[in-house]
Amino acid sequence: MPAHDEPLLTVDAHGQVVGWSVAAEHLFGRTAAHVLGTSVFEVVGSLARGRAWRIVPLVREPRERTWGVWQYEDKAEGSAGGGDEDLLGLGEAILDAVFTQADVGLHFLDPQLRVVRVNPSAIGMRGISLENVIGLPAMEAYASLGMRIDESMLREVLVSGRPARDVLLRSRPPADPDREHVFSVSVYRVRNAAGRTLGLVATTVDVTARERAQARLRLLHRAREMIGRTLDVERTARELVDVTVPAFADSAVVALTDAVLQGKAPELAALDGEMLLRCAAAGSTRADHPPPPTGSTLLPALFGPKLPLSVTTLPAEGAHPGSAPYGPRLVAPLSARGQIFGAVAFERRRGGEPFTPGDVDLAKSITTRTASSLENALRFTREHIVMTSLQSWPIGQERQTQRAAEIAQRCRPGGSGAGSWFDALPLPGARVALVVGQVERPGLSAVATMSRLRTAVQALTTLDLDPHELLARLHSTVLRLAREQKSLQGSIDEPTVHCTIAIHDPVSGRLDAARAGRSLFAIVRPDGTMDAAPLPMGPLLGGDGPPFACTSLVLPEGSTVCLASPAATREQGPTRRSLAAALAHPDHGPQQMADDVQHLLAPDRVLLVARTRHLPPDEVAQWNVPPELQSAGPAREQTQTRLQEWGLDIASSTAELVVSELVTNAIRYGAPPITLRLIRGETTLTCEIDDAALAAPHPRHAKATDEGGRGLHICATLAESWGVRYREDGKTVWAELDSRTTGPDAG
Repeated sequence: MPAHDEPLLTVDAHGQVVGWSVAAEHLFGRTAAHVLGTSVFEVVGSLARGRAWRIVPLVREPRERTWGVWQYEDKAEGSAGGGDEDLLGLGEAILDAVFTQADVGLHFLDPQLRVVRVNPSAIGMRGISLENVIGLPAMEAYASLGMRIDESMLREVLVSGRPARDVLLRSRPPADPDREHVFSVSVYRVRNAAGRTLGLVATTVDVTARERAQARLRLLHRAREMIGRTLDVERTARELVDVTVPAFADSAVVALTDAVLQGKAPELAALDGEMLLRCAAAGSTRADHPPPPTGSTLLPALFGPKLPLSVTTLPAEGAHPGSAPYGPRLVAPLSARGQIFGAVAFERRRGGEPFTPGDVDLAKSITTRTASSLENALRFTREHIVMTSLQSWPIGQERQTQRAAEIAQRCRPGGSGAGSWFDALPLPGARVALVVGQVERPGLSAVATMSRLRTAVQALTTLDLDPHELLARLHSTVLRLAREQKSLQGSIDEPTVHCTIAIHDPVSGRLDAARAGRSLFAIVRPDGTMDAAPLPMGPLLGGDGPPFACTSLVLPEGSTVCLASPAATREQGPTRRSLAAALAHPDHGPQQMADDVQHLLAPDRVLLVARTRHLPPDEVAQWNVPPELQSAGPAREQTQTRLQEWGLDIASSTAELVVSELVTNAIRYGAPPITLRLIRGETTLTCEIDDAALAAPHPRHAKATDEGGRGLHICATLAESWGVRYREDGKTVWAELDSRTTGPDAG
């Protein structure tokens, strides 16, 4: 019996020393650090002495079988001998124990690399008989198995003694020719006590399951990196095919529903599995099995009798019309939260390896990832359609606007929904308002905010406010929208807006402008000189708030005003030099100037170029009105005369009555100087009265016995519209008559 319960050393199934006791250190004079992990055959050949040994298998898990080695203290109990005989006994005992009981393949090669011994596990594992390998060179013996042995690696171990561990070799053993197996090979040199090399011991372990599990993990990791990189439905489908062919299957077909391909909401998963699917992406490594063309309606047979609601494997049966038969198939739906986006069919070549439960789990993970990416891409597509619809602005310009300025509009698309907009709005008195704005933080909410702000601008311009006052009211509107958004969505990102408003009066040539933020604003005069900063930047709308930067300029006719939404960073916007080179061409028209500036803009930015005009003298009539009540009569006569000269189809009595009431109110409630101005339009007549008083006129509801108080009421009744705009030195009350609603018999 052994002298101690603990073995001197422990050997694993690979022939390596995995246990080294303190007694072994004293007996052999070697520490565990120098012995553990080395080949037992090398240890036996160099450290053994003339003693009797006992080798007993230790009871553990079959895949972790080990052998313990004890020394008999009384040689009479065992095969006592001396020197090499005892050494040979130990070596033979260990070799017999390991070769006969190990679950791994063991191969002993002589110094000429010929196969000397192969254990039963290796024979059974590889499906070969003993006589087919014994005595043959290792390269020749295993070549028939499709396993390529690296002879240089074996000779390196034989010469240097450094083991070669976990070398992976692939082959199709005769016992299982339909499946490729992966073997882990480790090679150790064996030497005797005299230091003579006896040969090599090679251990082989079938690690096919391990390698396939690792391959599945690598494929899953690649799928998470590659699938869903773009927010495009069809490209996501193509990414799924690129990841899985040929790493997972020999062919893959991704089919999506018509609704998903059209950017609509996906359908709910049908219980009967009936659903029209079209090929979105396909790929195949088989020349005799081409994939279906993109856009084609797929046959139900590809996915089985009906579309499965979970990952399903199908047997190798059926055939494509006019093509090779089906191999093993795996079909998986592309669904998320009860919505079906489509399905994917993976196929392996006829006679190929069937899909395993591990493959089913892998396919489920990949298709779940793909369905989530498709959902994100579809949501982006739908939001992009909404953004495009909201951000579509009318390009057609009203003829009234064209009288004040020749306008060119441009938009550089980008698809991110930056929330940029522009407008050219006609104002009373033949004036025009030029507006360019942009909401910060691109997205659907930015485009929605832009749409609401654009509506607010169009409504506020009817109040005849100065540009800086318009911006102040827009600032309040942005703050209100931010509060609404925060209360509904709980968002802490409050919108901020860049906006520039310029109002041009073609009668006086005056341009009033105000700017919030850093929108591009430049003026080019007819002589080619450019002012790239006619007014400083102001605070953002929704930010610090008023006061906003403003200015008033008198521009000569033919000046060009350029407005554009800002870039995300200053580096992305046009430089002053590039802007000057594009605009400093007064001989170019607004359309050509807009083309020259457009390519300087960042994506999703808009551009508005306006060439100013002055109204011809024969379309404007102006008189000074003495501050006397008798002045109403001459004003009526001058209006009648001018209507006859212009040939406007407006009843002179109506125009005279409106002018008379405006003049009378200015004399009674205003302050001199008083000026009457008539502006001719194609079908309109604008009557304006200027005075120096800042008191606001308002309509009164006169009693039946009152002699006055009906002036503005009469103007509001007869005119198409009327209003008041204020200046620093007074106000202007105006009324507009339209021949389309005020005929010659209206009086």
